Amino acid sequence: MTASTRPHRARPTPGTPAAAALLTARGVSITHVDAVAPTPRDVSFAVRPGDVVLLMGPSGSGKSTLTLAMNGLIPHAVPADLAGTVDVGGMDTARTPVARLSERVAMVFQDPDAQLVTGSVLDEVAFGPENLRLPVVEVLARAEAALRRVGLWDRRGENPERLSGGGRQRLAIACALAMGSDLLVLDEPTANLDPSGIDDVYAALGDVVAAGDRAIVLVEHNLDQAVAIATRVVVLDADGRVIADGGVDDVLRRSAEALHALGVWLPTSTLAALRLRAAGYALDPLPLTPPELRAALDGAQPPGAPFAEHAGVGSPQPPESPTPPDPPAPAEQPATPDPPAPATLPTPLIGVRDLTVTRRRRVILHRIDIDVHAGDFLAITGANGAGKTTLVQAIAGVVPPPRGRVRVGTLDPGRADPGALSRAIGFVFQNPEHQFVTSTVFDELAQPLRLRRVPEKDVAHRVDEMLMRFGLTGHAASHPFLLSGGQKRRLSVGTALIAGAPVLALDEPTFGQDRARADELLTLLRNLNAEGTTVIVVTHDMQLVAEYATHTAVLGDGRLLAHGPTARIFDDVALLRRAGLRPPPLADALRGVSGHPELDGVVSLTDLPGASS
Repeated sequence: MTASTRPHRARPTPGTPAAAALLTARGVSITHVDAVAPTPRDVSFAVRPGDVVLLMGPSGSGKSTLTLAMNGLIPHAVPADLAGTVDVGGMDTARTPVARLSERVAMVFQDPDAQLVTGSVLDEVAFGPENLRLPVVEVLARAEAALRRVGLWDRRGENPERLSGGGRQRLAIACALAMGSDLLVLDEPTANLDPSGIDDVYAALGDVVAAGDRAIVLVEHNLDQAVAIATRVVVLDADGRVIADGGVDDVLRRSAEALHALGVWLPTSTLAALRLRAAGYALDPLPLTPPELRAALDGAQPPGAPFAEHAGVGSPQPPESPTPPDPPAPAEQPATPDPPAPATLPTPLIGVRDLTVTRRRRVILHRIDIDVHAGDFLAITGANGAGKTTLVQAIAGVVPPPRGRVRVGTLDPGRADPGALSRAIGFVFQNPEHQFVTSTVFDELAQPLRLRRVPEKDVAHRVDEMLMRFGLTGHAASHPFLLSGGQKRRLSVGTALIAGAPVLALDEPTFGQDRARADELLTLLRNLNAEGTTVIVVTHDMQLVAEYATHTAVLGDGRLLAHGPTARIFDDVALLRRAGLRPPPLADALRGVSGHPELDGVVSLTDLPGASS
């Protein structure tokens, strides 16, 4: 699909009553308590019926803050100074009660736990429409339709606490859909979702705007599917100012290099195209999706290939080579290696044996057996509810496992005291706020060192280094809860890293991060791994797995479906499908590309021709 063939959604004609703005921001600047400067800063834009506005910008630019002003939570509930105006349907959000604004603006927060209040999934979705005083029949009809849309109708009687993080995210989205509001504002709605959940969300969002009378504002880092429904892109710079506001083609295709330099996320296919362009591939216009990248490559000659002398010669043929590329079979050979003799097997650093975890009489993990060796970079992946977080929490002792079932070094997390366990393994929660215990960023980083009685002079030096490494130097005196979502994530990772444990376990580490910070964090993890630190990451991001993980464990319904070298796991497409997963977006884009054998089997951006890292 090229720029000229992108699906076009009919929009109201500007100037007609139907095209009146649903939301207008005029000169909006927001300054949080203790902040030295506003973010966002002097932001102006309008959202009209039929718009799907993709709000982009680096971490800390004020994207989430701006969304909180759209339904009046800033300044009514979140303390901050709001300059300028946000108008929703003729109502000034700073002067209109949040309850009244909620009839016009439905919100999905970055953290779903921040908006779930009832004791059952059905009650949660019905709560909003009930408060609009709708007839019971309509409330139930809306709740059922929304829950079916996100795949939770069969779990309508359960307590939301029993859902996985991704399940709670689906529930929050269902709550917003059930409101039927003119404007839907979503902050990272797919960050905790598996591929199937992402499909459900974007199908639902497409339905929301299909009639042309409603609109969406979307803060999203996973752009591989978001670009398919977005109609506009608004970009904030690091200071929170609007530097671009236009159509998807105008902003993403024509300014991709500038956005990449700014540190914002781009679709995987676009990142791949930028690397291939640098290697000499003629890709114009710039692809945004896997089908577009495939089509562009099918029409492009490899770098250095001779041009056809006459028109109509047909598709270019791959250049002749005295040493043709290796066929796929050798790459699959590690899948069935001869097992080494028992005497040569190294002792695993982490051993899990017959681990079963039950919560509230429900079995979450079923008899898991897995070994993690020193120096592994292990990705634990699977669909929402597969048991990924439970497994990594059991390994790290965050939720003590049954005694004798897990070993980390010489420790049993089911028996070890917290101090000894923290010296063996550092853990980063899916929600950073769950691990903050002090009132300043500096003290949060210093806490693990002070618990070990590190001299205060050394504490200050190591904390300053970590503040600089994670871009938090200007926030040392800030309260951790007042940081942006991305800054909170960096702080949580820093607190786990600073103590120097030989094992680091992270639950969705890139959640809330801009592309530059995510790359920086993952490069840091890869460097630590190269120096000997064992890294365990829970993630749904299959491209992240392809780029960084040496080994991958796949869970399904609480059972270990596979564990081995990442390349072997990706070779088994049937396994991925059975686990509710998919190959990485890049593998999807390059599958079946004719005329480019040099790209066959590439799943990692760093393995593309011309890639510098």
